[in-house]
Amino acid sequence: MAKYSEEFKLQVVQEYLNGPLGYKLLTKKYAISSHSNLIYWVKAYKELGLDELNEKHKKATYSVQFKMDVLHFMEQTGTSSSDTAITFGLNNPSLISSWKRSFQKKGIEGLKLKPKGRPSLSKNLKKQEPVSSENRSRQELERENELLRLENAYLKKLKAFQKNPDAFLEKYKQQWHTNLKKKDSN
Repeated sequence: MAKYSEEFKLQVVQEYLNGPLGYKLLTKKYAISSHSNLIYWVKAYKELGLDELNEKHKKATYSVQFKMDVLHFMEQTGTSSSDTAITFGLNNPSLISSWKRSFQKKGIEGLKLKPKGRPSLSKNLKKQEPVSSENRSRQELERENELLRLENAYLKKLKAFQKNPDAFLEKYKQQWHTNLKKKDSN
């Protein structure tokens, strides 16, 4: 949903065009977040008419060629992103700035459409090859060995606890108290 309705935009634009107040005063009067919004609305209304002020409900997708044409036009003419957006009938000037940044960082690859959402897990599992024990480094093997030792010790303690919980707890209470006494004496 748009922040400002089309009726509100039209009212403010007409008040600017017909009245004595400037951009900044109208921005304060109607509590518009930035006077650059009002500047864009007025330019769009003058160039393209009422249609440009209407809300765009469908998210448009643009081809790489169209994006390149827009960036090329902007570079050749030296126009701002808001003027370029009006020329090409785009409702969001910051979109052009985003395309420009992507093009500068990644080239044409940055302008291509990217798949939306998270990739499915099944594809990732198929791509992973099982790691053979020959390819593992010594550190990985030592780490796995240590984890197996810890698991084994845990299972032994769990089995002892299940057989006789009171004796098991009493043993570890005594160890805990002796460790506390050692720390306190230091």
